[in-house]
This record gives sequence, C-alpha cells and structure tokens, in this order.
Amino acid sequence: MKYFKLTNVIIAVVLLGIGMLMGKLLFTGPSSTEEEVHDHSEESGTWTCSMHPQVKQSGPGQCPFCGMDLVPLASLETELSISEISMTESAMKIADIRTMKVSTARADKVLILNGKIRPDERNIYSVPAHFRGSVEKLFVDFTGQSISTNQKLATIYSPDLVLAQKELFEAEKLKESNPEYYQSAVRKLKLWELTDGQIESILEAREPQYYFDILAPQPGIVMERMVSEGDHVTEGQVLYKMTDLRKVWAIFEVYESDLSWVKIGSEIEFSTSSLPGKSFRALVNFISPVVNQANRTVGVRAELQNPGLTLKPDMFVEGRLISKSSGGDQLSIPKSAVLWTGKRAVVYVKKQGTTEPVFEFREVTLGPESNDSYIVVDGLSEGEVIAVNGVFKIDAAAQLQGKSSMMMPEGGAKPTGHNHFQGEEMGIEVQKATNSSQIGVNQSDKTFEADENFKNQLLKIYASYQPLREAFIDSDHEAAKKAANEVLKAINGVDMKLVKGNAHLEWIADFAVLKGATNAIIEIDEIESGRSAFSPLSDQLYETLTKFEVTTGGFRLYCPMAFDNQGAFWLSNSDEILNPYFGEAMLRCGNVEEKM
Repeated sequence: MKYFKLTNVIIAVVLLGIGMLMGKLLFTGPSSTEEEVHDHSEESGTWTCSMHPQVKQSGPGQCPFCGMDLVPLASLETELSISEISMTESAMKIADIRTMKVSTARADKVLILNGKIRPDERNIYSVPAHFRGSVEKLFVDFTGQSISTNQKLATIYSPDLVLAQKELFEAEKLKESNPEYYQSAVRKLKLWELTDGQIESILEAREPQYYFDILAPQPGIVMERMVSEGDHVTEGQVLYKMTDLRKVWAIFEVYESDLSWVKIGSEIEFSTSSLPGKSFRALVNFISPVVNQANRTVGVRAELQNPGLTLKPDMFVEGRLISKSSGGDQLSIPKSAVLWTGKRAVVYVKKQGTTEPVFEFREVTLGPESNDSYIVVDGLSEGEVIAVNGVFKIDAAAQLQGKSSMMMPEGGAKPTGHNHFQGEEMGIEVQKATNSSQIGVNQSDKTFEADENFKNQLLKIYASYQPLREAFIDSDHEAAKKAANEVLKAINGVDMKLVKGNAHLEWIADFAVLKGATNAIIEIDEIESGRSAFSPLSDQLYETLTKFEVTTGGFRLYCPMAFDNQGAFWLSNSDEILNPYFGEAMLRCGNVEEKM
C-alpha cells in the first residue's frame, strides 16, 4: 500500500474512545456473589452494550457508561482479515449506518458561477485628432452619451490644414502635367482623415476651410471625454474613448478544481439583480490560459448580443452551467461514502454472504466531483455495496480494533483503554497523519435536541476557539499553544450526561475529533503544522454546533488556497477576512461562506 511522504510535522487527529465504536476496550463487569446463580452457557463469548459498543467483557453485566444490560456479541475476529471489521445489526442501527449498491450513471455537474459584464474588447476604440489645432466646438461633451456612425463629435481649427488646402489648389492646376503632385496633395489630406466628400467640397468651394469636423467612425458609447473646448491638441492625441455595447462579454470565475467541467461551447444561463425576472444564455467561447494567483480561479468568457443596451459594464451576474461528462455512463459514489486522508480516498465495502455485517477497508482512486458524488476511476466495481452514512464510525471502530483504517492503512496495535470516562477526561492517543483538512471529521446530516446547559458548554468551546484563530492570524505559535490549552479545557468541561441516546453517541464521536485536533496543536512545535490541525478542529466544531443547533451569531469563512489548493474553513465572530492559514502572507485571501 502506497504511503504519502509527510511534508511537515502533520497533524494528529484521533478517533480513539468514540462511543459508537466496536473496539476492544475491556471493562470488568460486576462480580458474582454466592447467592447469585448463573447459566454458564450464556457467559461464553463476548458481551457488549448496544449503546456503547466499545464495551466488551466475557460475561453478562451492566454497561459502565449508561447502566444498560449487556447483550451477547458474536465474534468473527479469527475469521476476518486485517482490512475487515464486523458489526452487529443493533450497532449498525444505532450508528445509523446505511449502504447502497454502486452503479453507473451519466455524470453531470452544476456549477454556480459569479461574474461581471464587460465590454467586448474588440469594440473598444479611441477617436484621436489626426492634425494639430485647437478645439473650437464640442458636440459630444459628456460620458455615457450614445453616438452613431459619422456623427459630428467636435470642430477643430488647424493652420496645418489651411496650408495643406492651399497646396491642393496649386496641385490641381498642375493636375494634367503633374498628376503625381496632385495625388500627393490629396493623400496628405486623407492621412489627416478627411473624407473624399470633404476634399470634393474644398475643391468646389475654391476657398480653404478653417474649421474641420471630427466624425465618429462607428456607433458606440462615450466612455471617457479627454478634451474641452479651447484645448490645443496635437496630432494623434485622443479626444474620446468609445465602446460599442451592442455586443458584450460575460466573464465568469471558475475555480481551477472545477475547470475540467467547462468546455468551449458550454452553455451558461445567467441573471443579474439589476434586471429581476430576466435571464440570459450564452456559450463559452474562451477559457483563460492563466490562473488568477489571488483566488485560484480561471476566467471563462461568454459573449452575447445586447439589444437595448440593457446589460451594462461591471454589472454583477450569477451564472449556472450544467456540464455532462464526456465519458458516457461512469461509476460514481456519494461524497458521504468517502473518507479523505490527504490524497488517499477510503470507502468501506460490505461483504456479501456473512452472518453478521462485515465491512472491508478499501482505497479507491477518484476522478472529478459530480454534484454530490465522485466519479470512481479505480478500486470499485459495479454492483458492490458500500457504506454511505456512518462511514466515520465504521473507520473509528476499525482503528480501535487495530484494523486497517484511514490513519493506519496497514492496521496497528489495539489501543488500551485508560480513563474509563466516568465524567472525566477520555483517554486519547495522538497519531501522525497525512496533511488533510478533513481527517476524522464526524459529519451528520441530522440535528439533535440538547439541554440548554449542554449548548452553553459548546458555546464556551466556540468562544475559546476565537483567541486560537487570532493567534494563527498573527502567526504566533506560543499564543496558539496557550489558546489551544484553553480550548481543551472547554472541551473537557462538557458534561456528556446532558445528552441522551443518539445525541450522546454523536457527542462522544465529536469529542474525540475535537480533542485530538486540539492536542495536536498543543504538541506540534511548528506553526504550519499547527494550522493543519486547526482545519479539522474548525470543521468538527462547525459540524458539532450545527447538529446540536447552537446559535453563535458568527460566520463560516473559506480559503480556497489552503493546503495546496485543497481549501480550508474557519469560524469567526466577524465577517472580516483575516486568514488564519496564511497570516500576513495572504491575510485577505478568502470569502464568507455563510452566517452561522
């Protein structure tokens, strides 16, 4: 199995001690007395708690966590490989583990794009003075004025033109004997942009004209007026900057990770708040070859006709692009089925034909995202059954049993329980992991009712998290470690007895990730690796606050460039962009994702 080299001292995020898990933390049941009579046939095998599957003992008794009667657990450990883990049906039900059959489908992707209206650069032009002189009259004298072809823009007096006309009169006298001299005099006037009609008028009048009109070469809008009446102008000096807005560009920003879904000819439907109820369609005709270093996006251009000039430069627009995969039907799986550890993607495949549910740890190679799914390049076959909900809990159970897991692909020694968590600190061991902002985050699409005191204790974690965020903004490692200790106190101060049932199990899972990431920040001796641990801490805190419906009044922000463009989130009391992953290096990189 391929390992990825550690580029830094990377974070340690743990899953040990999670209440949902099927680990081998051994607890001793109550001792028998002389008056008690037992059926020893029932005591054979392993007994566990349906609410706390990590509890295992050799005979019946009560769970040391919740006091429920233990139930028999059929063990398949001797029959399973290092990459396989068994679970009881009751444990799967409590953990809300759901499965689905892998199938092929036509992959598509809906991209929501932000952009702006821009003038078609091919229709931007300037109107210069082609001869020296002074501006006697301006007929177009304000920005935004609409003009038509050959419309009079200004009148200029030019002594040079007066002299050139006199030369023309002399050359006309010699037209028969010296036609080249005559043609040279005509060309001189044409180089100064006089039209054939203006030259004919001069010859017919037999008198030099002292004032000449500057005419618009094509229709457009005045974007900038560069002169005023009475100004002296030189040859080539720009008088007006114009643009023809009958055709415009819509320039959209596409994150480089989504670029594979955008092709020349892709249709974008877009709208603007300036024109409510109206939508526009345009085809992509250009994709920029350059990535914007500030926000890691690529400019994508679509052009369209603009009758009535309703679309105006710099209008904000929101586009929707639906892209179909060019490869036909492809194998795809939901995002919820995937655990990420750096560049490795892990899924759990359910084995068929077993008495108890058995899941196999398997690494897969994924292609691009497709809405809420990933395209599978390698590692799965059509028809196989995978876990799509509760995957994190299966992996945590595997780690507790020393099986293959996302942190330890080849398995490892079974951890021993220390601190039985009787309202005290849960024992957690920190392991090195590859760099990822999503390691071990316990995600749930459900919400849970919780005691107000419990919610207030979670708010204390959020409050203690803020100085930690500020320390990373300031790139102050010592301050970050000090703040992390305060976060750890707040985490350990949460009373798990305040939540019951599935909410109780969810908190145990969340607790392990929150504590593991915080411990990593405290123990790591380098600021960048501390930032790596700050990412899963931020993700898990967000998930926890959301699932227990805790109102913070804060904001969730996102940096697309963190961790080699994998991106990372953070939480803040303010919507001001102050990036904790780069500090002063790129302090303003990021955007507000949502108000919490």
